[in-house]
Amino acid sequence: MKIGVLAVQGDFEAHGRALERLGAVAVYVRVPADLDGLDGLVIPGGESTTMLKFLENEGLFGAISNFAARRPLLGTCAGAILMATVVCRPAQRSLELMDIAIERNAYGRQVDSRIATLSPSSEFAERTAAGPLEAVFIRAPIIRRVGARARVLLEYHGDPVLVEQGPHLAVTFHPELTTDARVHGLFLEKASAK
Repeated sequence: MKIGVLAVQGDFEAHGRALERLGAVAVYVRVPADLDGLDGLVIPGGESTTMLKFLENEGLFGAISNFAARRPLLGTCAGAILMATVVCRPAQRSLELMDIAIERNAYGRQVDSRIATLSPSSEFAERTAAGPLEAVFIRAPIIRRVGARARVLLEYHGDPVLVEQGPHLAVTFHPELTTDARVHGLFLEKASAK
């Protein structure tokens, strides 16, 4: 299975290593042609406005929208922001792939970054594995609204941090920065089902 990782910003190589540990082939995506033949795409963290400008300038904005109509996407942190229908503080354009409203940098500044232990929902545990999940939050957004088409799989202090809608996953933390492979594993299951 070949999974693309948008290689613009963030620790895209850590996502690649996480995918390869699970048996996937990681392909680093920088131009629209790099999407050809992929089974899924990861949009990693970074700075969402910078990433958005890159996507628009390189012709990737429309290419990723078209790709997402056929294949699953995993967006982490800034990637989740780019996938949301509504982005606030400040408002910005997005791919509008998931029925969520998200607030940028809502947990605070860089010094407010944290590692938290999450208790998975019964559904997440049934689909992956039981046990606590370590989550790294770095200038993380908060999902403020989850629409009827989306489903919350993980929460932190009552806020959704992993949301699923059809084939897509939006995550406000950085699963690539831990050894826990459950989020990437769930994404690979989606990619293999398409």
